[in-house]
Amino acid sequence: MSADSAKTRRRLIRVSLGAGAVAVVIAVPAAAIGMTGGFGTHPTKIVNAPQHPVGLHVGQKFTIKREAGLQPADSGTDYTAYIAAAGGDEVVVVDVATDTITGILSADSTEGVAVTPDGSQVFIAETGQYQVIAANPSTGAETPIYVGPYPQDVAASPDGSEVYATVTGGDTGPGTSNAVAVISTATDTVTGDITVGSGPRQVVFSPNGSQAYVTTEQGVDIINTATSRVTGFVPVAGGAQGIAVSPDGSTLYVTGPATGSLLVINAATSRVTATIAAGDEPYAVAVTPDGTQAFVADMNSNSVAVVDTATNQVTANLPAGELPGSVGITPDGSQVWVGNVFSGDVTVIDPATDTVVGTILQGTGTSNNDAAPVGIAFTNS
Repeated sequence: MSADSAKTRRRLIRVSLGAGAVAVVIAVPAAAIGMTGGFGTHPTKIVNAPQHPVGLHVGQKFTIKREAGLQPADSGTDYTAYIAAAGGDEVVVVDVATDTITGILSADSTEGVAVTPDGSQVFIAETGQYQVIAANPSTGAETPIYVGPYPQDVAASPDGSEVYATVTGGDTGPGTSNAVAVISTATDTVTGDITVGSGPRQVVFSPNGSQAYVTTEQGVDIINTATSRVTGFVPVAGGAQGIAVSPDGSTLYVTGPATGSLLVINAATSRVTATIAAGDEPYAVAVTPDGTQAFVADMNSNSVAVVDTATNQVTANLPAGELPGSVGITPDGSQVWVGNVFSGDVTVIDPATDTVVGTILQGTGTSNNDAAPVGIAFTNS
């Protein structure tokens, strides 16, 4: 690509509020690469030894600020966390057992991050570019994969063979893209694209991998992964954003920021079975591995709503940092991490007691997590 074929832009993550107001969650520099042609036509290259921002380094320890003398849940199992820090143009790799940074993966304005089930590959939605980064956590090698303008989220299939990436389109206003790129993890190339609703946002797979679910400006599209076609649709007033699937695959949990709602959807019938008032601008949602609780990040109330999935009732509202926008849960369900976009830190919750047990800060505890943790993924170390 020639130097004059690149254009400098700014990527804005925006959330619409009630009464016509708009909150700009974060604005970061982004170089949007102008490329033409269909998916899969652009060669990739390996980029080694990425440049790390000043102030973060491998081996650095996080500080967990204890709340009221409580300790984070300790399962005795070693996990690795991948935190997409949009403000730092990187993904921070953290050993959960020791709270130590073990690696840093570079990517422009990172949002979504996903790990293959075996932990051998990490895929990063490089929202400031037109590509997804495939990273090898063992070697640090990074392979850029062209997918289209401003990919926002990525998800790995349960068998690890494919990654889906949502392609969001324009900087501001209504989404101008309607595609989900399909990436082969064997070749790190795009093998095709799936047409979905406009402005695709988040994507998740069903536990058996037979379906994928994509939130858009209109609602939720249901994809048959065998045929790569949309086979169903659930409308959501004001658009859908966050999405999670119950461990048995029977239920979808979808946030509707415009209506302050968490929608409970029967995956078999594609019908909304409950609408839960879940706070002010519910954005991200995650379900515990046992399926008993859903945690919803409410951006404008700086809190996390805890939902009992048996009763579809909010059982607690827990304090978080400023503008919580991402949620990740350890594979054993012992810790819930909530990424706070403005304050740049991560709130740690013990789901057994529904209490905030700490705040993860960068380095000495006086600075934040290099700004805007908008995506969190865990894997076994």
